[in-house]
Amino acid sequence: MFESFEHYWESRKPYLDEALRVQLVKLLHPVPKSKSAALHMALDGGKKLRGILLCMITEDLGGEWKSALSRAVAVEMIQAATLIHDDFVDQDRTRRNMPAVWTLEGAREAVLIGDVIFASAIHLMSETGREDGLVVSRAIAQISRGALMEPGDPSAFIEQMTSNSWRDNHYEKIIHLKTGVLFEAACELGAISAGVNEEIRLKCMRYGSLIGEAYQMADDVKEIKQHLLQRRISAQQMALLAPAVLYFDKEAFLFIRPILLERTFAIVQRFWECLQSTVDLMEMEIQHRLDLAVAEIREVLPEKGHTSIGIKAPQELIAMFNLS
Repeated sequence: MFESFEHYWESRKPYLDEALRVQLVKLLHPVPKSKSAALHMALDGGKKLRGILLCMITEDLGGEWKSALSRAVAVEMIQAATLIHDDFVDQDRTRRNMPAVWTLEGAREAVLIGDVIFASAIHLMSETGREDGLVVSRAIAQISRGALMEPGDPSAFIEQMTSNSWRDNHYEKIIHLKTGVLFEAACELGAISAGVNEEIRLKCMRYGSLIGEAYQMADDVKEIKQHLLQRRISAQQMALLAPAVLYFDKEAFLFIRPILLERTFAIVQRFWECLQSTVDLMEMEIQHRLDLAVAEIREVLPEKGHTSIGIKAPQELIAMFNLS
């Protein structure tokens, strides 16, 4: 019996790391040596929380976690490809304290490497089963839609706001598509691996989606707190965080607009207070979603109750992220 999700993660992660390395060898076979370092960097790093969550769901539902490893590998491949593309789109030059892939290989090569990894994940799961292939292909499509919804261009975002084409639920959609979807897919694949019925599978999907949305909110909170400390934020950074801030405080646009127009980088005191209030509300919402996730999994595992790792995982997973 595992005492915590972190304990479970420590036990299973070495197996997932090794399974991913085996897949990496297959991926690298046709790839020139100049690309190998970039692929290794993209796939080898990270906590692999989504893949471990997949294995945990399988095991909690009575399945054999080792049989779920190939599915966990596919999920982590999708996550790696997403990060490669995101780093280039956002022009982030580092990832996990290492150079981003696009800074080593160039923009064209980075995008193509990401595409190869996406396609390989779909291929791997299509060989596993029709349902598995559908889950990962749907997840990739939805994640891509989420990336398109993010307001990367400050001036375009201002136009959306002033024309009232920006909707109040945009942030909900962004956090679901950007992050919730892959957590959802991981838990669905875990349920498929365990061979459970459709009702339980849907509850596992909801469980994963809620954790993923809370995870993205926690990421946004961490970003906002960093800017609160610095009391400065660029137009590009503001555009990416604006959906979160406006979701909790519509009046914040009065402060956001001059930053987006690059008239100032400074966070004035009134806006600082507004952002601090937003952080407080976001942390409450994170906890609410984690509680809802626990309720979903508790219904799936009534005979295990509080002893299930799945009951402990949501809160501990976010705690692990916050400590990283």
